[in-house]
Amino acid sequence: MKKVGIFLIVICMLLSSVGCGNKREIVGTLTVFNYGDYIDQDMLDLFTEETGIEVKYEEALTPEEMYTKYKAGAINYDLVCSTDYMIQKLISEGELKELDMSLITNKDNIGERYWEFSKSFDPENKYTVPYFWGTLGILYDKTRVKAPVDSWGVLFNGDYAGEIIMQNSMRDTFMLALKYLGYSLNSNDENEVRQAQQLLLEQKPDVQAYLVDEARDEVVAGNAVMAVVYSGEAYLGKTYNENLEYVVPKEGSNVWLDSWGITQKCKNVEAAHKFLDFLCREDVAKTNFEYIYFSTPNDAVINSLSEEERNDETIVPSEKSTENCEVCVQTNADITELMNELWKELKSE
Repeated sequence: MKKVGIFLIVICMLLSSVGCGNKREIVGTLTVFNYGDYIDQDMLDLFTEETGIEVKYEEALTPEEMYTKYKAGAINYDLVCSTDYMIQKLISEGELKELDMSLITNKDNIGERYWEFSKSFDPENKYTVPYFWGTLGILYDKTRVKAPVDSWGVLFNGDYAGEIIMQNSMRDTFMLALKYLGYSLNSNDENEVRQAQQLLLEQKPDVQAYLVDEARDEVVAGNAVMAVVYSGEAYLGKTYNENLEYVVPKEGSNVWLDSWGITQKCKNVEAAHKFLDFLCREDVAKTNFEYIYFSTPNDAVINSLSEEERNDETIVPSEKSTENCEVCVQTNADITELMNELWKELKSE
C-alpha cells in the first residue's frame, strides 16, 4: 500500500503542471467592466474554477466614467454592466450584441417585473440581463426630524439647512427636483429642466455636501439629518443605526436597473453567455445579493428570503412604493447638453 501511495504522489507531482488537483486549466479570458465592489470576488474565482475561463475585472465609479473609459478604446471589454440610461445609450450606438437567450438557461430566475422595467431601455429584452435594481429616496434620522417625511419637499423647505446630503450625480439630482415639480424625470422640456435647476440653486445654501457612497455614512454617523441615497445603501445604513428610516417620496422617484450586456468587441461570445448564465444562477445571485444587499431581480433568491426581508422596502421595494416611479432613460441630445451645463453652474456657484 505504501508503494502505491508513493507512486500516486509521484504521478501527481509530474502532472501538477497540467492541473493535478482542483484548479482548472485556463481555457479563455473575459474582460468584465463593472462598478467597483459590485460583485463578490469569490464568485469570479468560482466561475473560473468551474469553467476554466479567467475573468479580468475592470472598474468605474459612475455610468459617465464607465462610458468615457469604454469609448476610449484602450481596453477591449467583453461584458459591461451599467445603469438603465447608459445601457440604452450603448444599445442606440450599436455597442452591444443581441443575446442568444437559449444559452442563458437560468434567465427564468429573473422575475417578469424586472424584464418589464428593462423594456424602458431595451424594448424587446434582446440585449441585456437584469443584475441589481432599486429606488432612490431619502434616508433620515427619525429622532431628528420635525414632521413625517413623505415628500421631496423636505429637502427644499429650509427646515434642515446644513443638514442635507444630496447625490453628487447630475441625473439623480435633477430627477428629484423634476419629480417634486410634477414633471417626468426624463423631461425633454427646456423650461422644466431650467425650473429644476432654479429650485436646486435656491436649495444649495442648505446642502451640506454633494456625495455618492459617503452620503449614507454621514447620516449613520449623525453628521447630517438626511441624505438622498439608493435603497441598498439605505438598507446598510439602517443596519448600522437603528434610528434611521428610508422613504420613497410620494411624488415618485427613479426605479434604477443595472444590467449586463455583451459588447460588439467580444470575441469569446460563448464564454460571455456562460458568465451571464452563471450570474443568474440562484446560489451565485444569492451570494452576490448578500455581499452587496441591493435589491435582486432574481425571484429564486427573493423567495428564499424571510418574510421580514421580503417586506423591507430597502430590500424588495413594493409595487406601491414604485407606482409613481420611472426608469431613467436617455433624454435628447440638446437637453442632455443643457443639463450638463446647468449642473456645472450649480456645482460652481
